[in-house]
Amino acid sequence: MTQTVELPLWLFVLILLFAAITFASHFLFPSVRWFFRRRLERAVARLNRRLERPIQPFKLARRYDMIQRLIYDPQVAQAIADHARGKGIPENVAFEEARRYAREIVPSFSAVAYFSVAIRLARFLSNAVYRVRLGHVDEVALKAIDPEATVVFVMNHRSNMDYVLITYLAANRSALSYAVGEWARVWPLSRLIRAMGAYFIRRKSRNDLYRRVLATYVRLATQGGVTQAMFPEGGLSLDGALAEPKVGLLKYIVDGQLAQGDGGRDVVFVPVALNYDRVLEDKILTSAAQSGERRFRPRIHVVAIRMLRQLMLWLTGRYQRFGYAAVSFGRPLSLRAFMLREGEEDAPTALAQELMGRIGECVPVLPVALVAATLVRLQSGFNPWSRSDIEQAMDGLLAQIPFAHIHTPRDSLGDAAEVGLRQLTARGILQEHQNRYQLDAERGDLLVYYANSIRHLIPEPTVATSA
Repeated sequence: MTQTVELPLWLFVLILLFAAITFASHFLFPSVRWFFRRRLERAVARLNRRLERPIQPFKLARRYDMIQRLIYDPQVAQAIADHARGKGIPENVAFEEARRYAREIVPSFSAVAYFSVAIRLARFLSNAVYRVRLGHVDEVALKAIDPEATVVFVMNHRSNMDYVLITYLAANRSALSYAVGEWARVWPLSRLIRAMGAYFIRRKSRNDLYRRVLATYVRLATQGGVTQAMFPEGGLSLDGALAEPKVGLLKYIVDGQLAQGDGGRDVVFVPVALNYDRVLEDKILTSAAQSGERRFRPRIHVVAIRMLRQLMLWLTGRYQRFGYAAVSFGRPLSLRAFMLREGEEDAPTALAQELMGRIGECVPVLPVALVAATLVRLQSGFNPWSRSDIEQAMDGLLAQIPFAHIHTPRDSLGDAAEVGLRQLTARGILQEHQNRYQLDAERGDLLVYYANSIRHLIPEPTVATSA
């Protein structure tokens, strides 16, 4: 026992290395993780005191634990068995496929990334690009929402800036968990989005196993009280108008509510309506509408050139923001009350229609949309319109939408006409000569695109019929 043992130097170094790794993995790393975990818990506790909807423990769970909970859920286990039987493959192969889907879907929320980085970046970008306005907000109705209910913000989808704008304006309410599509699954953007608590979805997947894993995650997150944000339209509006809603994610929420009965959390949907004087992707979207192909992808070099151009304008003092961007919050809707009123039959479809109606009624009316809608109604050939003709027609249009949420500079119709006409002229949609305006025939689709954002608010003209 006391004899000297000789070892080669390389073996002695190797033994020391393994000993150091063992010490670190068993003693040092757990202690460090515990130290930072405790600091994070204290920081989240302070943060929750100023948030209207505190961050739920479900959202703070470790990603590995959430993945394990998801793939061992009884519904997922049954879906794995059905998938293996249907495909004629071993269950362990189907299990690994489900694990891959779970790893793809489950976020890795970081309170530091969300509140220290994302919120500040969203605030900077929103105010750098637009004059941001908070439109109609029924604070009494929002504060009356049951504190134990799960809140789901449902929004119209106008631009990829929607994510940025809502993250900024909802910063004092809660940390939002977005459902994002395949466009965001690119490195390193995917890591940042996942750290912000977003979960990825394959919008057109027909795989039953994938759908069951996704449905189970949405059910667990909803039952866990996670504040969520989703776009019922399922994608960006190509023509500027509100699109027919998709029922996928809403169906998962309804099914989860039915499964837990009356004893679980209620779900309260908060409609959110966004509008912009300029949508950054408007040309891409209108081109996609004309081609009938939704698979549009902006080229990286085009995006880079545009960013450099805006940077040069800023450096030379010629940069101007792209008009107004406004957000309104509509009437909240309790899922439990809705189910009691409407019943369970085809509930997701009825719910989707109800929510889109509530979104539509609070869409902000901004100067560009107002001027565009006015010119579309005035349009007859390409005769130029005078400024007075436009303002008179705008006044008549406003009289038809007395309950709309209208946002004009300094509450002045003349200023609204000035801002709207200046924006449309700068884009080349209108041409001005001696204070008369004429539509550029090649850009008429853009005029209609902005007019469509408030088309649903304007009554259809009645046609007189002879007796």
